[in-house]
Amino acid sequence: MERFDFLVIGAGIAGLSAAIRLAKTGTVLVVTKEELAESNTAYAQGGIAVAMGGDEDVALHLEDTVAAGDGLVNREAAAVLVSEGPRRVAELLEWGTAFDRYPAGEGGGLMRTREGAHSLSRILHANGDATGKEIAVSLLRHVREIPAIELMEWTTSVDLIVENGRVVGATLLDGEGGLRVVQAGAVLLASGGAGQVYSDTTNPAVATGDGIAMAYRAGAAVSDMEFYQFHPTAFSAVGAPRFLLSEALRGEGAYLVNEKGERFMERYHPLLELAPRDVVARAITREGMDGPVYLDMRHVKKDLQARFPGISRFLAKYRLELGRDLIPVRPAAHYLMGGVKTDVQGRSSLPGLYAAGEAACTGVHGANRLASNSLLEGLVFGAMAAETMIAEARRDEAGACVVAPVASARPTSEAATEKWIKELRELMWKYAGLLRDADGLNLAKRGLDALAAAMPKGLTRRAVEARNLHVVAELIVASALGREESRGAHFRNDFPLRNEIAKHSVMQRGRLEFVA
Repeated sequence: MERFDFLVIGAGIAGLSAAIRLAKTGTVLVVTKEELAESNTAYAQGGIAVAMGGDEDVALHLEDTVAAGDGLVNREAAAVLVSEGPRRVAELLEWGTAFDRYPAGEGGGLMRTREGAHSLSRILHANGDATGKEIAVSLLRHVREIPAIELMEWTTSVDLIVENGRVVGATLLDGEGGLRVVQAGAVLLASGGAGQVYSDTTNPAVATGDGIAMAYRAGAAVSDMEFYQFHPTAFSAVGAPRFLLSEALRGEGAYLVNEKGERFMERYHPLLELAPRDVVARAITREGMDGPVYLDMRHVKKDLQARFPGISRFLAKYRLELGRDLIPVRPAAHYLMGGVKTDVQGRSSLPGLYAAGEAACTGVHGANRLASNSLLEGLVFGAMAAETMIAEARRDEAGACVVAPVASARPTSEAATEKWIKELRELMWKYAGLLRDADGLNLAKRGLDALAAAMPKGLTRRAVEARNLHVVAELIVASALGREESRGAHFRNDFPLRNEIAKHSVMQRGRLEFVA
């Protein structure tokens, strides 16, 4: 039994942003499933959206966020995001984050670019297309200097511990396969998204929805799980990973063309290639039914290798070059707008449990996240959750908490576990992906029921992840079946129109309801 004042599950931008603040008042344990640098944060290419141009910029950022969310944005949360953003980004600069700047001869100010559905150029980036990595490195550098923070790598969170209706800790599986029990005065879920629930995803292998699944099993409410954002432009080649081709490429002028070489976005939205992501993703899917779809930057007269060094290095492996070649693309699962239901201060429906970042759902993104608002969300709401945790954490030294015994069944073989996970991911991609209908979703539901009967057993990381992926998949399918409309990232072929009354889906202990 170990005890800390605060337990943070996840070491991306939300978790580390919170840990820095929590450490000012107590001891903090930060747990991450792999090495500290491995998180969705580190994979974020395009940048961080922030309105640093004054009150008018902040107001426009708010309206852009609300518009992209297709009638479902929590305006209070969005107002916090855009108004707190400049202050939090200023802290990143103080901690040494090196965003790209113009040459000294051009003033040396921060470079800003524009992405889809933004009315202004307000996206800061670092090292061209490695913004998330730069932020992660600077946060880790700062965190390592704080003695009150203990960092635990290669540790899988198994389940939350609940006593008398309050979350008081978690059981963890360390890198050697040992079970550890950690008590804490408050627990923050900052464990990221769940992209691995789909066979085609831009997310790293760690994104298996662990925090959301643990919270749901513990009895917490989750919200808006049907809203999964599919990034329009992932690299599409046989045998290649679904590498993210940043929206910043379109911000710099890239066209989308079909097999005939024709631009087609004018048929779908007046903003063309800079339309909201859900619109672009569906357009590419429809155009792709007749042949491949490409990103075309052959007309862009810029040094694209210098602007996008990471993307350029990746494409070079396939003998492709921005500005010279057509780049094949197709949508892939990218970002979950839903998650553990929280208020703006990060509180979940369970006392003692908080959430921030992609694992949480404040409603800030509504039905469709505005480009590059994700890093800002983690930064702002990680800090908000930390302040609430400090105010509400139990400071008394609790006795030994009661931990349910962990099943000691013989572990399912690694090969069988991987086969099971592969089947779940392919099932979700086929029937609960970008375009949905009742028939397909019911097939997904029946498939998940069958998979439940063969759930991988044992206390291994992959068995734990399999269980979590199954919970997340069930939540997505149930919520998608319940939402009989098309809105934002959720598109039903059998209900193509939007309902007049905007409501959020909420699931808790097997019950689904829709609330305004």
